[in-house]
Amino acid sequence: MKTLWYYFVKALVKSSLFFYSKRIKVTGKENIPKRGAVLFMVNHPNGLIDPLIVAVNNPRVQHFLVRAAVFKKPLVKKFLATLNLMPIYRIRDGVKQLGKNQEIFQQCFSILKKQKALMIFPEGSHNRKRTIRPLSKGFTRIVFGALEQDPDLQIQIVPVGITYQNSSTYPTHISLQYGKPILANDYYFPEDQVTETKKLKEVITKQLQQLSVHIPDDENYHDVLNKLNKANVDFTQVQVINNMIEIGNITKRKKKAHLFGFLKPIIILNSLLPWLLWKYIDGKNDEIEFVDTFRFGINTITFGLFYLIQTYLVFVFFDWKTAAIYFVSSLVAVLLFSKFHTSSAESIPE
Repeated sequence: MKTLWYYFVKALVKSSLFFYSKRIKVTGKENIPKRGAVLFMVNHPNGLIDPLIVAVNNPRVQHFLVRAAVFKKPLVKKFLATLNLMPIYRIRDGVKQLGKNQEIFQQCFSILKKQKALMIFPEGSHNRKRTIRPLSKGFTRIVFGALEQDPDLQIQIVPVGITYQNSSTYPTHISLQYGKPILANDYYFPEDQVTETKKLKEVITKQLQQLSVHIPDDENYHDVLNKLNKANVDFTQVQVINNMIEIGNITKRKKKAHLFGFLKPIIILNSLLPWLLWKYIDGKNDEIEFVDTFRFGINTITFGLFYLIQTYLVFVFFDWKTAAIYFVSSLVAVLLFSKFHTSSAESIPE
């Protein structure tokens, strides 16, 4: 029953993302192990929408580690648990809370031992900066802890890179790339685990820097980012952009016409109550990385329901043909705007 619920929510989220995003370009799916224990390690630029994008574009049933703050309310905690989400506690959650991580790690060991898939965000937090940040050591506790309990277990690590053309702006173009599997067992040597841990982190970091746009986080970061923004580059062409950054030669991209921009006020007017709800919640959000998360969540829950209610009202006052035309036209308007309205490079400095 839980698996059916997981697939139902997955289908719902995937359908919603189809309308929400201009395009999600997925590459490297052939690198996903079809069976066996696997740990997907993902960079984290954009809040809770990141795991959703990975999960719906991955054939494996996922178990997720996400920050404990989202589990504060009992009902929310219960709901998230039905979707295989588990809390991970950090120092900012309180030193006393850190002890709870041991129970979570035991659950992770069990998941891997059962030959299932686990997704984590090894940078430890979300951040819009276009750089791969230092990896925390939490993932090594999970991998090596599982191997300590079962030395015969084979664990594959798959780095995953997410790059947004313009996160926090609707609609956006997204690149999702799966890297080459890394056998964790090759780095498990208890007699010298400090050295092997460093090697493993370096291998994973190198792949993540190739799978997503990576601007070295030094004194030149903002200068390079500004040049890329002014050149209106397509950040989802990850390898092309990383090559520009490496050689220092940034090629300007011709700006495209903003097709179907006239639909925006029509869509807002036709979706006034959900739009007002979104603006109210967005006004209380103080983390830019959660803009997409909240907007997508509200869109998924309210827009379809609101259109159905309005369609019913059209049916009551007119007839079923007019209602059907209204409903289809509403969906087509959103689809045209999402898929063809041009999103420029970053409009918000990072």
